Amino acid sequence: MLHSLRLSPARGLLQVGLIVSFALFTGVAAQIRLPLPFTPVPVTMQVLAVVLTGLILSPKDSFLSQLAYLGLIAGGAPLAAGGVGGPALFLGPTAGYLLSFPLAAAIIALLAGIRAGFWRRLIAGAAGIPIIYLAGAGWLALSLHLDAARVWQMGVAPFLAIDLAKALLAATVAESGRRLLRAWSSPSL
Repeated sequence: MLHSLRLSPARGLLQVGLIVSFALFTGVAAQIRLPLPFTPVPVTMQVLAVVLTGLILSPKDSFLSQLAYLGLIAGGAPLAAGGVGGPALFLGPTAGYLLSFPLAAAIIALLAGIRAGFWRRLIAGAAGIPIIYLAGAGWLALSLHLDAARVWQMGVAPFLAIDLAKALLAATVAESGRRLLRAWSSPSL
């Protein structure tokens, strides 16, 4: 994880660059989308981006990155699923999922810790998914006036296996990145 303690100007610039990069990565991940005919909630790669953000950045930076993503969308940047943006998205049926991203990323980062191994990263990533589902399914139920069974069918069940696979992929990528950084920082013999 990248943590900040009295940053030099270059380190501060790197930190801001990472926050913005992960916000934009989430926007790109939103464009990889598969609409499902029975729900307004598409399958996207956003959960992968949120989990990876939490596994790589500090809790604060993870939160800020996903908050920046939401700010970009609110400002009209076409970074939500389907290449749309604007404040009206925060009134639609999928708003709860979007609004959960900063908190989910920060909690994943907190659970993963600084020197997490693969299994801890996987558990932390998987633990962030219910946060996304609670907010997303809750808002879906309110906005479409659905009962719990219908919300489960439309907003949770179709995504469980897919999102757990995304957490597995994110933990693998984060662990591989950590090993690569460790290899690069080791002195050459």
